[in-house]
Amino acid sequence: MITLYGFGIGFGLPEISPFVTKTEVQLKMAGLPYRKERAMPPASPKGQLPFIDDDGEAVADSTFIRAHIERRYGFDFDAGLSLQERAQAWAFERMIESHVYWALVGARWVDPVNFAKGPAHFFDGAPEHNREKLREDAQFRVAENYLLSGLGRHAPDDDVDLAVRSLFALSVQLGDKAYLMGNKPCGVDATAFGALGGILTPFFESRLRERAEEFPNLRAYVDRMMDQYYPEFAWTKLREAA
Repeated sequence: MITLYGFGIGFGLPEISPFVTKTEVQLKMAGLPYRKERAMPPASPKGQLPFIDDDGEAVADSTFIRAHIERRYGFDFDAGLSLQERAQAWAFERMIESHVYWALVGARWVDPVNFAKGPAHFFDGAPEHNREKLREDAQFRVAENYLLSGLGRHAPDDDVDLAVRSLFALSVQLGDKAYLMGNKPCGVDATAFGALGGILTPFFESRLRERAEEFPNLRAYVDRMMDQYYPEFAWTKLREAA
């Protein structure tokens, strides 16, 4: 039995982290039984979530977990794709994780209102005397990484404009297909769903979310993926309520 370590439900999502979501969806795609445990990044071999324990073998980082699943269980997440399509899927995955993800970070962690509503609560269980210091330090570190990513060097509207160019690319690639690479989900769909769901969650208000909602096919895609992989989660009702 594989144990997946993640943050768990929160922020109007079945899993807070887009990277944990990616791995969880890929475990579902592969049809592998697993159980899920809550953890914090320091527990991971690489200081980040997700990581898995597979019969005593710890594997950290969502991309390396995918490679482990493919190698150990012989599951091909991109079965049916040509060599060129596999290359395109990898390029879109890198765009999502190296660009779109950081726009999500800016909206969730750097925006003071959203930080107070969401990530700040990660530290609610810390001793009261240093709780605020831990929150300030964490937000500062994330904001510093956001700056280093490149997006954080731009004015707020400019960084969103850049992120929307990537969302536009995803929207064009998706077109009227059910999934990014065709009518069957593949590995990159888990990545895209994790990031897009994190942007479109009704829990946070942001300019990024407003712009993302301008792409009807991306919204329908996230709804479709949510219904397929988290049918027990009332995503559509949450969005309608918002």
